[in-house]
Amino acid sequence: MDRQTLLVRRGIAAGAGLLVLILLVFGVRGCLNARKEQAIKDYVRDVGALVQESDQQSRQLFQLLSGSSGGREQAVDIENTLNGYRIQSDQLVDRARDTDHPGDVDQAQRYLLETLEFRRDGLARIADALPQALGDQERRQGTDKVTADMQLFLTSDVVYSQRFVPNLNTVLKDQDLSGEVRVPNSQFLPDIQWLQPSFVAQRVGRIRTGGGGRAASPGLHGDGLGTVSLGGQALSPGSSASIPLTGDLAFDVQVLNQGENTETDVEVRITVGKGSDAIDLNETIDSIARGETKTVKVPLKEKPPTGQNVPITVEVAAVPGEKKTDNNKQTYSAIFTS
Repeated sequence: MDRQTLLVRRGIAAGAGLLVLILLVFGVRGCLNARKEQAIKDYVRDVGALVQESDQQSRQLFQLLSGSSGGREQAVDIENTLNGYRIQSDQLVDRARDTDHPGDVDQAQRYLLETLEFRRDGLARIADALPQALGDQERRQGTDKVTADMQLFLTSDVVYSQRFVPNLNTVLKDQDLSGEVRVPNSQFLPDIQWLQPSFVAQRVGRIRTGGGGRAASPGLHGDGLGTVSLGGQALSPGSSASIPLTGDLAFDVQVLNQGENTETDVEVRITVGKGSDAIDLNETIDSIARGETKTVKVPLKEKPPTGQNVPITVEVAAVPGEKKTDNNKQTYSAIFTS
């Protein structure tokens, strides 16, 4: 065999070896990519299971806080149930922390943990605050604590929707998995009304008094609407008051107990404007004794339209056993000026 032929054969062998090496590299890379893609898919699946359980905790919590259970004798059971949710949410955080995940989703994983930690903390704090809200002393302080704790649920929803979901979607897009895998939605706080103390007080009141339909004690029941002023200026039916807009503008609503019983959790509702742009306000009086008159202050937290007649409706919600409600509601008008 001459030298030239030997060199040709060596070149062919080297080329074949290089080809095998290239195929091997691509094969290994393909396997690694496939494993990474599967790991990401598995992670999204695990996330789905975790947030599904978290959302179930939300449904159970807000059903409980909506007062669907009966009487005060069940308050201890409700507190025990909340403590159970506290334990479950803590275990959910531990499971999320131990979830296997590829390095590509490290940032998303941190946001997921933050989401579930906020929800765990919210459940724990509500479990601590609810006994005071259900008690006979300093109920308003307890209700305010429960309301403040709702901010943790809102924060968890913001972290999940504005941090976790976009971050994980970016990973899916980079791996060409957007069409195959969908990031699950999750929302813990069902309605922003739970951020309003009066709304929470109303719902907690249902737990304390036995659900949405508490039994009325014997005797006459009834509250009436007294004088109403806005920013210190009295409002009168049939005339339009001129009200300068200020940062601390508030209604002062007089409520009269015209019955023979002490009434609790009396709600005052105010609507400023009409239609979809109307401003809805409410406040709750914890307790008003028979024959007593109380004035409740209701801040005007939003800015109504200026330079035009704006209808204002003020109503004292009927209490259990109240049959005559024709003096519970009145309509006024105001022109707001800058």
